[in-house]
Amino acid sequence: MTSPGHPNRREPCDPRVSVIVPALDEAGQIAACIRSAREAGAGELIVVDGGSADGTADEARVAGADAVIAGKPGRAAQMNAGASLAGGDILCFLHADTRIPPGACETILAAMRDESLVGGAFEVRLALSASAGTWIRALLGVTEKMIGVRSRRFRRFTGDQAIFVRRTFFERMGGYEEIALMEDVRLSAAMRKAGRTVLLAEQAVTSARRWEARGPLRTILLMWFVRAAHASGLSPARCAALYRVKS
Repeated sequence: MTSPGHPNRREPCDPRVSVIVPALDEAGQIAACIRSAREAGAGELIVVDGGSADGTADEARVAGADAVIAGKPGRAAQMNAGASLAGGDILCFLHADTRIPPGACETILAAMRDESLVGGAFEVRLALSASAGTWIRALLGVTEKMIGVRSRRFRRFTGDQAIFVRRTFFERMGGYEEIALMEDVRLSAAMRKAGRTVLLAEQAVTSARRWEARGPLRTILLMWFVRAAHASGLSPARCAALYRVKS
């Protein structure tokens, strides 16, 4: 359902950034995510809950999201549902465990005044727990740099980088492919083919909780393996199954 006062149909397009947050069992993260988007200057904030059992939707309403809607499980489907309600010229897809810096939406709008740009993403920083050891900090520091190199050289973005895209393009391509995994990879590939993209120097700060829980080296190797399998033609569903089994 929508939050009180929010229309059930999309408003006319206007020059602002609509931030869309897909969430599933993120009650402990969603308020801070919403706060970061507000401080970033989001013109509109839509949370799409994928069936949480921990009160995520209620927490999002209390935190002040403009709309909190129920969506079918699956990050791509949730983001498409949120985009269908959005009123801004630019859509920014923000994971619930990721934060963008104050003023980030003005930075996006300034960059997107270049009409040749289709969209882009932010540099990324992995936020480690206070208990993370020296080895983990060093390895994930190298990982951040590698993500930056990949993003600058190949314009391959992931969801943790708060991908943003011009809404006209997003609608023309039919939104995210509603697949089990790699929807962000597919979107950034489509963006590269359609026009220029930009990597903003500001950092999206994303939780390293899964890296720490699984082990950073194991997680890095698993991600490389799944990406290579996808590039070799393995279906997103099979890639997702591999990711779950090996995690």
